[in-house]
Amino acid sequence: MIKLHDKNTQELIGEINEKQLQFLIDELVEEDSTDQDYYINRDQLDQFEKKGGDETLIQMLRDALGTKDDMDIIWTKS
Repeated sequence: MIKLHDKNTQELIGEINEKQLQFLIDELVEEDSTDQDYYINRDQLDQFEKKGGDETLIQMLRDALGTKDDMDIIWTKS
């Protein structure tokens, strides 16, 4: 399984599957092919919805944002 964490606090956001990870890889900016962290904000999540992104993934990221406008996330495979 793939785990998403808040990059700053290391708090677990949740677990996602390969398809959800591929969506993030396709939609977010990577600095290089080994990049495992991403910057997200509310506008991006709105765009994910418009593009038909996975509802569970989007809600998980919205919940992780809470009252923040943006955050950095990191993923790891276990």
